[in-house]
Amino acid sequence: WCVLPSRVLLVLTSQKGIQMYESDGSIMVYWHALDVTEHPPAQAVFARGIAAAGGRFICVGTSSGLVLVFDIPPKGTNITVSEVLEQHHDAITDIAAELGQAPDGAGDLVTADDAGTLCIWSTGEEFTLLSKIPAFGCCCASVKLWNGIVAAGYGNGQIRLYEVATGLLRAEVNAHARWIYALDLAPQTGKLLSGAEDSFVHVWKLSRNPDTDDVEIEHCHAECVTDTQVCGARFCDPEGNSFAVTGYDLSEIYCYGRA
Repeated sequence: WCVLPSRVLLVLTSQKGIQMYESDGSIMVYWHALDVTEHPPAQAVFARGIAAAGGRFICVGTSSGLVLVFDIPPKGTNITVSEVLEQHHDAITDIAAELGQAPDGAGDLVTADDAGTLCIWSTGEEFTLLSKIPAFGCCCASVKLWNGIVAAGYGNGQIRLYEVATGLLRAEVNAHARWIYALDLAPQTGKLLSGAEDSFVHVWKLSRNPDTDDVEIEHCHAECVTDTQVCGARFCDPEGNSFAVTGYDLSEIYCYGRA
């Protein structure tokens, strides 16, 4: 669900295209077909990575590395592609908008791709690329943005924290033994949730040192979902007091809360 000030839309992506529905799923208000002719014959075609941004836009990534920016009216079906962002050369993996308060001049949207490249954008009538964090040989599968901090989860099990304003690496944690598939962030507390193929789910706490302004990360909790390659993990509340996880070949969602 993409929450904008004027409306909430349910956005779905697939190999065929992008579908947007009213929040209860009752009415499809927009359909965008993916252009198969843009891709080499052997390459899969899909859309992946969805985020509401800038008050009236929804951004969706594609397998060709393009990010489509849709302009969403307060009501009705007159949805248009207002811009196409072309900085990525590999398939988009995730897109995240600022969940907290962006510092002055800092970007409020981050996009990630299969190569591990991150792009930080300032949203508005025209989206502006502020910085590009180069890949280091590993896919970035999930990304979050909070109070000017980019949290990125990688295929080598690392979580990296970057400063939005400068693109500089501020912290690096060897969080998991295998591929990180899911990150989530609790906007009211700065708690970060990570889930990976190693069957572990971790809860972390992000903060800034008030004296030095350094970005800090603290480990709060670990949970093992036995014999499960975790592929989805989300907080269930804005404070991060409960979370839900699922894994490959699972028909269940496991929920955890503070006792």
